[in-house]
Amino acid sequence: MKKILPFILLAGIGFLSYSCDNSNNDPVVVNPGQDNDTVGLAFDAYPIFTKAPDNNRLFQSKQLFKNPLVKSDVVLIYMQVDGTNDTPVWRILPYTRFAPDGSPVDYSYDFSKFDVVFSVNSTMDLTTSANSVYYTNKRFRVVIVPADPAAKSTAAAAVDYSNYNSVIKHYKIDESKIKTLN
Repeated sequence: MKKILPFILLAGIGFLSYSCDNSNNDPVVVNPGQDNDTVGLAFDAYPIFTKAPDNNRLFQSKQLFKNPLVKSDVVLIYMQVDGTNDTPVWRILPYTRFAPDGSPVDYSYDFSKFDVVFSVNSTMDLTTSANSVYYTNKRFRVVIVPADPAAKSTAAAAVDYSNYNSVIKHYKIDESKIKTLN
């Protein structure tokens, strides 16, 4: 019996230490019913496009972010295609507009952690003064939203990213506080 007693004591101590472990890997809910991680930001941009070297059909503009993006951020760009500043009509990029002669004018963008590059590309020569209307005085809305890879598919499907108003509503972006990106 004296030989088995240390094993019973060791088993009892092991059982007690295991049962007192509080790390059950359940998520910690800070504010139940509130969404704390889907915060979006928006900025207006009025890029100044310049001709790409040796290419009369491509114009680009680079805008720097004031603060670097978080790795999980996603940038959505909308272009004002109609309306006034009070009631704009927004289209998500990439967007194709057609000139009166039927030539396509493609608007697109690329982004990194530090900047966004706007592009205007067409099959027609954009360097003529008549065609400068396709890249001068254009208003773009830069919307930065978090990309949560662990989000449930139903939550991701709730937002129609092609619809600007749906994105603004989902991410609770106050349009009265939107500033211009320099």
